[in-house]
Amino acid sequence: MGKGRLEAFSDGVIAIIITIMVLEIKVPHGFDLAALRPLIPVFLSYVLSFIFLGIYWNNHHHLLQAVRHVNGRILWANLHLLFWLSLIPFVTGWMGENNFAAMPVALYGTVLLLSALAYFILTRTLISHHGRDSTLAIALGRDFKGKISVVLYAVAIPLAFVNSWFACILYVLVAVMWLIPDRRIENTLTL
Repeated sequence: MGKGRLEAFSDGVIAIIITIMVLEIKVPHGFDLAALRPLIPVFLSYVLSFIFLGIYWNNHHHLLQAVRHVNGRILWANLHLLFWLSLIPFVTGWMGENNFAAMPVALYGTVLLLSALAYFILTRTLISHHGRDSTLAIALGRDFKGKISVVLYAVAIPLAFVNSWFACILYVLVAVMWLIPDRRIENTLTL
């Protein structure tokens, strides 16, 4: 099967997820800047989630550039990823509305962890389909950033119950780590 429909569907779902997230930010009833103050945690959680969704969209795009075709297992692995990403608006809203309280921050991390694991499953399914000597397998290599992200999420989840701000710092650290351009696939494709 060609990969075009998978790419188009995934792009559409991620765009809808971002749209749902921004629609959850309620307009304040006040008319001065003080009316915006209660929205600061909501806005900060939105920014973090927007960045994460942007990272997933970008990496998904690069991932599929190294792929020639897909099969049913790949379609299901991709849906698995989209399922976890679709929960980001809920945990984002809950975390922001509750001023980064422990349980919402831990659940946010759980969704990020499960999204990362789903992305890992998608990459392994693609590599299995295209072969260990494929462009994709060579480009991904050991996937250090992916593995360290999973570890940081796993540490941040229980840490949220000790200090939710430290857990959020770990989430930001993962986002910053992925904002540094990952050129593995681009470099491999240009060889």
